[in-house]
Amino acid sequence: MTSLSAERIAAIDVLRGFALFGILLVNMRYFSSPALYVEDVGGSALNRAVAAVIDLLFEASAYPLFAFLFGFGTAILCHRLRERGKRPIPILLRRFLLLLMFGAIHAFGLWFGDILIPYALAGLMLLLFINAPPRWWRTAALAGFFLFHSLVALLLAISMMAGWTGATEGKEAEAAAALRHYQSGTFRDVFWQRWHDWLYLNSDGGLLFTLLAVLPFCLLGAYAAKERWLEAERYPAATLRRFMGVALCLGLALKAIPYWIGANTLTMYIQDNVGGAVLAVFYAAAAVFVCGKANGRPAWRWLQDAGRMSLTHYLAQSLICTSLFYSYGLGWYGRLNEWQGALLAIGIYAASLWASRRWFARFRFGPVEWLWRWGTYGMRPPFRRQPGQ
Repeated sequence: MTSLSAERIAAIDVLRGFALFGILLVNMRYFSSPALYVEDVGGSALNRAVAAVIDLLFEASAYPLFAFLFGFGTAILCHRLRERGKRPIPILLRRFLLLLMFGAIHAFGLWFGDILIPYALAGLMLLLFINAPPRWWRTAALAGFFLFHSLVALLLAISMMAGWTGATEGKEAEAAAALRHYQSGTFRDVFWQRWHDWLYLNSDGGLLFTLLAVLPFCLLGAYAAKERWLEAERYPAATLRRFMGVALCLGLALKAIPYWIGANTLTMYIQDNVGGAVLAVFYAAAAVFVCGKANGRPAWRWLQDAGRMSLTHYLAQSLICTSLFYSYGLGWYGRLNEWQGALLAIGIYAASLWASRRWFARFRFGPVEWLWRWGTYGMRPPFRRQPGQ
């Protein structure tokens, strides 16, 4: 892992930058409508087509990438700290507790769909493996993924055979309340609706489910860092192309299961939690492949810059979207259809790419990343670039 301490691996930041786009497209419907309770894509064929494309290409594929890269970055940081003669656990503990704080502020101050809290909790669990051999990370990741999802899929299958189809009572009333509060309620109404939505997602085992879903990807990412999986020069281009082809075909086949078998709780679970993970593997391999092409650098450099400040952009997405949709902003909640939301997401993302290039011309870190680094190490890092850097 000597090279990991010397420079950033381009594919890591490119993947983060790409995942930001996917997560914004997926989250847009939840920013702009009560899809948490009633996810009804009606209207024109264009609306349904846009929803299907987002579902097939991005739904449940962005968060595995972020979780994988979170574990990857943790392993790299641990390695670098040991190289400097420092104990990694106290520093990593501060880092994850700070991320937990950022997540709480985000979840209860901006948007209920926060993912930072589960990542922070997963990070705290990673500390249990910090001194384990690499093969333990791999074994725990694979066992955790297959055992957990196999058990859930089995329970869903048994429940469906018993006649359970999922509770739907009261969801229309919940959707109407969210529409009323977010679209025209007071700041207090918005706060308590956000709190209610977060509890709806995370109580009754929801937070534990999310944690158990992201933890295997974090563990696999840490193992991948130790094995240097994301270094482009390690793989022949032909090998990567074959691997990408298999992962893409298998991932899309799994993601399409509800469309050709029928949508129910089991097929949608397989679509998201298995198909989404396989498609994420394709995106990771594609990033390694693209970063191995020197002539493609001008294109992927835009994604790389966005990925270097992914935490800032993730929080900024919530700030921008809630300001557009909630009553204390423009009050657009419930007024955009699927294709309009996707177009808005593309515009916001394009602006974030431009802002990233401009930002790193003058600064060394994203603003939230700078604060996170300061709190992690207990000393203020340099913020502005010096002439010639």
